[in-house]
Amino acid sequence: MQTAQLVKEASPIIGLVGGTYFFTDSTVARGKELGLDGMRFYYIGRGGVLGDTEWPVVVSAFGFFAPRMVEKFWDSARQTIEPRTAGHAYVECARDFGRENFTEVEGLAEYCAAAEKIVAAVDPAGLTLFAAHSAEPLAEDLPGRAAQLTTLLREHRGSAHLVALIAVGLEPRIADALASEVSWKFHGWTLDDGPAPTEGDRGLKLEAEAITDRIVQRAFGVLDDQEQQALLTGLQGMSHAMPGAWSLKDAPN
Repeated sequence: MQTAQLVKEASPIIGLVGGTYFFTDSTVARGKELGLDGMRFYYIGRGGVLGDTEWPVVVSAFGFFAPRMVEKFWDSARQTIEPRTAGHAYVECARDFGRENFTEVEGLAEYCAAAEKIVAAVDPAGLTLFAAHSAEPLAEDLPGRAAQLTTLLREHRGSAHLVALIAVGLEPRIADALASEVSWKFHGWTLDDGPAPTEGDRGLKLEAEAITDRIVQRAFGVLDDQEQQALLTGLQGMSHAMPGAWSLKDAPN
C-alpha cells in the first residue's frame, strides 16, 4: 500500500479512537476526584505534559483554542492541581480507556509495534504537544499501550496540522470555523470573533490539509506492508470496540 493511502485510511480512525477518552464518564470522574470539572481537567490534563508553564505557552501548543478560554481554564485549574500531576493523571486516563475497551481486540501487539515505529520516526521539531506527550512512558499492558499510542498518533497529526496552517497563512480560528460549528464553539470562539471564512480561506485549508498529510507521511513511511496492515487491523479492531464518541456535555457555553 502506498503511504499516502495508509494515512488516508488511518487518520480518521486515529482521530476518533485517540480522542474519545477526553470526556468519557471515567475520565470526567477522575477529574472530579482531583477537584476539577470536565473542561478544567481537559485543559490542564492534556496540557499538563508541558509542565508548570504560563497559559500563553499552552495557547501556542493547543493552537486552535481561543486564548481567553485557555487562560480561564488553565489558570483556574492550576489553583487546584500542579500541571504535571494532572498531565500524568490524564495520560493514565487514556491508558485506562484502552483497558476498559480493548482487552478483547486481536492484534494489539502487532499494532503497538507498528505505532511505536511511527512515533520513533517522527521529527518533533515544531510539534510541541506531540513532543510533550511522547516523553511520557508507555503503558506496559497492551490495551493501555495501544490506547496511549493512538492518542500519540492523534497528537502527531494535530500538531502537524497546526504547523501546516501557519505555513499557508490561515489562522487556526478560521480553519476551525470551516470545520464545524461544534468544533468552533468547543474551542471557545464566538460570532464576535469574525470575520467569516472566505472562499480563499477554503482553498488555504485544503492546501494545509495536503501539507499535513505530507508531514505525517514521513513518519508513516517507515512501515513495511505487513506493519501497515497491522496498524490498520489494530485501528479497525479498536474502533469496533469503542463505546461511542465523546459528547460535548462539558463544553463551555
